[in-house]
Amino acid sequence: MIKLYEGGAYLLNGTELVADNADSAAVLSKKGINVSKEDAAKNTMAYGILEKHNTSGNMEQLKIKFDKMTSHDITFVGIIQTARASGLTEFPVPYVLTNCHNSLCAVGGTINEDDHMFGLSCAKKYGGVYVPPHQAVIHQYAREMLAECGAMILGSDSHTRYGALGTMAIGEGGGELAKQLLKRTYDVAKPGVVAIYLDGEVTKGVGPQDVALAIIGATFDCGYVKNKVMEFVGPGVDKLSADFRIGIDVMTTETTCLSSIWKTDEKIKEWYDIHYRPDAYKEMNPGAVAYYDGVVYVNLSEIKPMIAMPFHPSNVYTIDELNANLMDILEDVEKKALVSLDGKVDFTLKDKVRNGKLYVEQGIIAGCAGGGYENIVDAADILKGKYIGADEFTLSVYPASTPIYMELAKNGRLADLIGTGAIVKTAFCGPCFGAGDTPANNAFSIRHSTRNFPNREGSKIQNGQISSVALMDARSIAATAVNKGYLTSATDLDVQYTSPKYFFDKTIYENRVYDGVGKADKDVEIKFGPNIKDWPEMISLTDNLLLKMASVINDPVTTTDELIPSGETSSFRSNPLGLAEFTLSRKDPEYVGRAKAIQAVERVRESGECMCSTSDEMKNIMDIIKEKFPEVKGKNTGYGSTIFAVKPGDGSAREQAASCQKVLGGWANIAKEYATKRYRSNLINWGMLPFVMDEDYAFDIDDYVFVPGIVNAIKNKDDVIKAYVVNKGMKEISLTLGALTDDERDIILAGCLINYYKEN
Repeated sequence: MIKLYEGGAYLLNGTELVADNADSAAVLSKKGINVSKEDAAKNTMAYGILEKHNTSGNMEQLKIKFDKMTSHDITFVGIIQTARASGLTEFPVPYVLTNCHNSLCAVGGTINEDDHMFGLSCAKKYGGVYVPPHQAVIHQYAREMLAECGAMILGSDSHTRYGALGTMAIGEGGGELAKQLLKRTYDVAKPGVVAIYLDGEVTKGVGPQDVALAIIGATFDCGYVKNKVMEFVGPGVDKLSADFRIGIDVMTTETTCLSSIWKTDEKIKEWYDIHYRPDAYKEMNPGAVAYYDGVVYVNLSEIKPMIAMPFHPSNVYTIDELNANLMDILEDVEKKALVSLDGKVDFTLKDKVRNGKLYVEQGIIAGCAGGGYENIVDAADILKGKYIGADEFTLSVYPASTPIYMELAKNGRLADLIGTGAIVKTAFCGPCFGAGDTPANNAFSIRHSTRNFPNREGSKIQNGQISSVALMDARSIAATAVNKGYLTSATDLDVQYTSPKYFFDKTIYENRVYDGVGKADKDVEIKFGPNIKDWPEMISLTDNLLLKMASVINDPVTTTDELIPSGETSSFRSNPLGLAEFTLSRKDPEYVGRAKAIQAVERVRESGECMCSTSDEMKNIMDIIKEKFPEVKGKNTGYGSTIFAVKPGDGSAREQAASCQKVLGGWANIAKEYATKRYRSNLINWGMLPFVMDEDYAFDIDDYVFVPGIVNAIKNKDDVIKAYVVNKGMKEISLTLGALTDDERDIILAGCLINYYKEN
């Protein structure tokens, strides 16, 4: 089904793969091909797009300027506030502000709608685009109105992926978007490029989520495409519709790749024509001889309906495999859940087995992954004339945009769905991050959405509540609904798919979306609600650092949902201090109290008083340090909190996973590795040191870590930084910071991105 090449490979004429091994030179020579690996690597589509957008003149160290940007309503307030504090006068590129996350304006009083009005006023003042709530989810609007072949788009959401439409898109934390707003660059080392070679043709009933989950399952654990660009090629691409490609593409985020790009053809041209943007299309293919750093070979003909069991998109099985080995797999899921849930709640899915079949209480087809037109019409075909039943099972469908909703109404599929007992709702990302359709306690939900991390569906472990999500394709969700909640593969049903043509109604956006690109009005006053607060002052890095361990997380992977929860916290994303109260609340509820206590001592130091006066413990620690480093004193040694996590930062791009730690006095993370580039970048942009520690050390909460000469180490670009765990003595440890650009070093030294821009 899926094969990972052990090394790189050459792709000839877009179809033939030649593995890079001892025989490859002879094979190429026999075909009359004489090209170096370095030159062939320049023939990937990814290289061409990156070269076009790179401003550094050095393709090994890129400085990218994006063509367009997009954000939603739990990220754009913080981004614009950061840029305003740093001198923003006008949006330099088209910047779209969608309102698809905090769309439920009843949550948290007026504060969600206050954020929307902030966005509209900023679109007017700075020259942006404002998409009102329920009109479209962020990524569907970007596909319909922003994407264009050969372009690059930066978004403040991790699922910013428009590669199927020929656009290289990257999801990052807000700091990276603020840089673009201030006409700075996105700095990254040249990424590797991995070919995703699609062969064969999918069978009837198999959908894009099935293909995506199979790829995620094959690549996530081994990190095969981590921080690389996935380039989709091969004859199998030609046999997939545009919507199908989009459905695979959006899920590439869950592999931890940097971005994605696909070859384009007449089907993509037709997609742009349907959306009244023919000029955005151009044919894109790799060169005649292209070299890739790796290959994921996918035989589409062998892909079967898949399910990603709790609590990660990589925990994949075929639905047939699950049904055939039900109790064994559920036992394995429970064992894995002990790690994810820390044993805080009793978790089982075995009680969902009824007469040998797995029963689920909820089905959801929604958002940027599931809410596409073809997913919904295929689901409607499966369900037509059926009824979902009157038991616990419910089904909700969220079209990804109002134009899709409108077409479903016009062609009758909306009526077909409603007639089954399903509920069809407006464009909203809520089910994906815990702000809509939260299941009952102990319930099991199957969803065509993007993630199934713990609590993403809205339950709260700290309150004893637990429900869980499995990811599936819309077609198998509909098949399960036909059987009134009993897990069913779409290929088990004989369905005649009607595939009605899609007609895009452009007047919906023309009449409702505010487009201020090129029309900035500096006289417009920004509307601030009472929950919208400025970032607190942050000091520059001190010569030395004394860190106190405020949390220790030994899980194999820590998600951004665990670092700062989604769902009900979203209403506070515009209030840095208010949001910080939720930091690590679902993983380590005592963290905030510990961090605040550490910060209180730092405030004493900043006031000019001696830290030693705050406690006997602090006096003892400083005395131990001064025995080896007598020059250490309060004026040159900052004091702050840190956390240790094995592999933090999987999942969302939300910068608040880092900024909330900083707001509470955090100065660093210590990790074995970082799950994603975007989380590491978020740490840096908030002036936090992204330490990596290769050696094994069992940190305890309240351990002290002293880092002498940290400013000089950063300025001198030291590869290894000596630090000391301080208790009754001093245990030397070695830390590294990895590759840092000069700008990133300056940002850390300044204390955060805002300070850096103030200084420049």
